[in-house]
Amino acid sequence: MSDPGKVIVALSCFGSIVYIVRLLVLKAPWPTFGDSSRTTRDVVVDDERMMRLEQAVESIALEVERISEGQRFTTRLLADRAQADPMGAVSPPAPIRHSTPH
Repeated sequence: MSDPGKVIVALSCFGSIVYIVRLLVLKAPWPTFGDSSRTTRDVVVDDERMMRLEQAVESIALEVERISEGQRFTTRLLADRAQADPMGAVSPPAPIRHSTPH
């Protein structure tokens, strides 16, 4: 590897990998076997909260379906317009010319 560009790329890749692994090792929540405080902070999901979550997901799915239906409609309109007038859809408008005194 006598090419300096290849050396720089190799060192930067190696340095990035080392940096990411270091972040993962330092920030990872390692389990401690003698400490029971982590088990007491488990998330409790009751029926009311689960129903609200299901309703939210259903309403988001409905809105996404409405958006996709609108996009399909718009695409169909544009395709029909392009088929009805193939030259009008492609040709740009004529430039506006102004006569200015010099």
